[in-house]
Amino acid sequence: MRKVAVGILLAIVLAAAVSQSSSRVVGAVETQVAAAGVGLFPDGATFNGIPLQGSTFGFGLRVFPDGSARGNLAIVLAGTSLLGQPQEITLEGHVERGITNPDGSVTFSGTGTLDMGDGTLPAPGISYSVTVTETGLQLTIGTSVLPTQDVGADDIFIG
Repeated sequence: MRKVAVGILLAIVLAAAVSQSSSRVVGAVETQVAAAGVGLFPDGATFNGIPLQGSTFGFGLRVFPDGSARGNLAIVLAGTSLLGQPQEITLEGHVERGITNPDGSVTFSGTGTLDMGDGTLPAPGISYSVTVTETGLQLTIGTSVLPTQDVGADDIFIG
């Protein structure tokens, strides 16, 4: 049931982002990012002691020249519990700040709710930051910097 709900949320986020703009004008004053896909972590990636294999993600946002940004993010980290069972760690949040970097990547941040998927209550107000290119995604949750995930071609649009 959780996977269906996350899938629906990802589709809504992507549809909202795409509907706000159909193209980017050269010299535009904002950058738009839309993404929905699957990422793969390199071997050895962990979060809070949980080994991670990959993620399913969706986000849509607009970054403005003043450093503000608006949008939403949903990401489910696929891991393995200490008992060897699948564990899904979910982060859902609002995008509040962002910047378009000189190399064409975009870094955005905000706060969200983190559910470790282990039966504990979800934790609200968790800070996060994401740097995306059209081929990779690097997520930081709180002070935990996760390795860059490889993503599929066309999973992330920056424009």
